Order: sequence, then C-alpha cells, then structure tokens
Amino acid sequence: QVQLVESGGGLVQPGGSLRLSCAASGSIFSALAMGWYRRAPGKQRELVARAKRDGSITYVDSVKGRFTISRDNAKSTVSLQMNSLKPEDTAVYYCFVDLGSDYHFTTYWGQGTQVTVSS
Repeated sequence: QVQLVESGGGLVQPGGSLRLSCAASGSIFSALAMGWYRRAPGKQRELVARAKRDGSITYVDSVKGRFTISRDNAKSTVSLQMNSLKPEDTAVYYCFVDLGSDYHFTTYWGQGTQVTVSS
C-alpha cells in the first residue's frame, strides 16, 4: 500500500510560478510511472506530466515548455515545477503512482491540491 501526500498548491498571479511536491509513504523506486493529473472545473481530468521507469517523460501540449516534472526514486518523491502560469492552469492537481508492470499495474492517488491562477 502506498500513500501519497501532496503540497505546494495555492493562489498565484498569471505569469507566476508554483512547485508541487508529492511524497510517497512507501518505496517507489521501481514505480512504473509517476506524475500529475489535473481536473479543472467543468472539465475532464487530464494527464499533465508523467515520468516513466524507462526514463521517458510526457507532458500535455498545453504545459510544454512551462512545466517540468522531476522524480527522485531515492527520496520517493515527484515534483512539478510550474512556471509562466496561466488562468487556464487553474485546477485541482493530483499526484499518482503506478506500481506493477506495463500490462498489470495499480494506480495510487494523492488527495489533490488546489492551484488557482488569478489576478
């Protein structure tokens, strides 16, 4: 069982920066993938960024060049540095970890942290 605790959300003005962090209670050294989803009001959940075990990183097009995901297996953490924030980035951000293999894995979720971009 893995528990994820997020921190770092808040209110920021457009153009500002925030850093989200997610700490896992157990070892995630071999996690298939780690990353962040978000859900904006009235919209479907979307994958923001994902760092896989094989080293590959994926970003949703709308955050490319602005957000950076970092994964520290030794510390069992995953972070999301968000720069040049826009109002459309406003959402609840959820950390996730996939444990298992490519064809059979379990996803664990954090409780979510609110990010609000507004002047």
